[in-house]
Amino acid sequence: MNNHRRIVITGIGLTSPNGNTLAEYRANLLKGVSGVVWFETRYMGKVLAGVCTYDPLKYQMKKEVRRGTRAGSISIYCCQEAVADAKLDVPALDKNRVGVYLGITEHGNVETENEIYNISQFNYDTKFWSHHHNPRTVANSPAGEVTLNMGITGPHYTIGAACAAGNAGVIQGAQMLLLDEVDVALAGGVSESIHTFGIFASFASQNALASHPDPTKASRPFDRDRNGIVCSEGGCVFVLERLDHAEARGARIYGEIVGYHMNSDASDFIVSTHATATPLGDIQECQALRTVFADCPKTHFNNTKSFIGHAMGAAGALELAGNLPAFDDGVVHPTINVDHLDPQCEVPNLVLNTPKKLPRVDYILNNSSGMLGINSVVIVKRV
Repeated sequence: MNNHRRIVITGIGLTSPNGNTLAEYRANLLKGVSGVVWFETRYMGKVLAGVCTYDPLKYQMKKEVRRGTRAGSISIYCCQEAVADAKLDVPALDKNRVGVYLGITEHGNVETENEIYNISQFNYDTKFWSHHHNPRTVANSPAGEVTLNMGITGPHYTIGAACAAGNAGVIQGAQMLLLDEVDVALAGGVSESIHTFGIFASFASQNALASHPDPTKASRPFDRDRNGIVCSEGGCVFVLERLDHAEARGARIYGEIVGYHMNSDASDFIVSTHATATPLGDIQECQALRTVFADCPKTHFNNTKSFIGHAMGAAGALELAGNLPAFDDGVVHPTINVDHLDPQCEVPNLVLNTPKKLPRVDYILNNSSGMLGINSVVIVKRV
């Protein structure tokens, strides 16, 4: 195959509730370390959430952090980390040939809630409404904040794809490389969702918000006693390049994107069917997995939300990143917190509670689904 038509991953930058580098994140996935904690949110008090602890000042000044958004700050951190990991010589790059494609679940809710709360303290006098509100809430804000921070002049935009957004960002980056619109794509997904009380209130009204006295055990995909979603923030960005471009500069290659697809259910408003620990969602996904992989005895299955909760727009990208090191070490990280496997969620080779060493891992298939019936999948191959 023409190496100019092969898309590879050469850098990974992330922040998750249980790690701020791929090495830290992967180590905690193998050790069974959860990142879910109690989190104070407006009007609802303490809720369970996955909270990131990255240093926003590593790549931004305090003034820039205050002026921007949490999603933008996460995006900048992840993009800068990804570029550093890829060992790209940023000053030498043609900035017109670098694109930024970030999947998001939603954007602007945090800022709007904050501004409404702020003017409520002043009898709803709108003169106290921030002049930063418009740039903070435009849909391209997270990706745009990256271009301003890094001096990138190529195309940038966000892809609204609910909880399928992390994969959607990767797919868009790959497609733009195949179209020869860019030479480097910073692609993935981000989420600031825990900073809006509305997401917690909405899931609570659906009886879909997880509860557990121990935060680390709250996210329980496939378990008989699972009772809902743990909302999380986070981000993960990949450096994508064409294989010939990566080889020419001697880049390390994590894997090759060999397949992807997106479609729509067009049937109902689905909360999520990619093992979010909702009672019905997990069953539906497992039924599909049993059907599709019935004749694949060497295929293994795991889940990352049991460690970090549901990072919404960042979920798919983080889940892919956590599994990519399996190409090197052959270890499948487990799904944790499964004390009593729901018989309706039983799938052959479902890796539970402890990692599993395989002779070799050649392919990773990453599923993501979201509200309004959007689905995405990315397949990555060992190179």
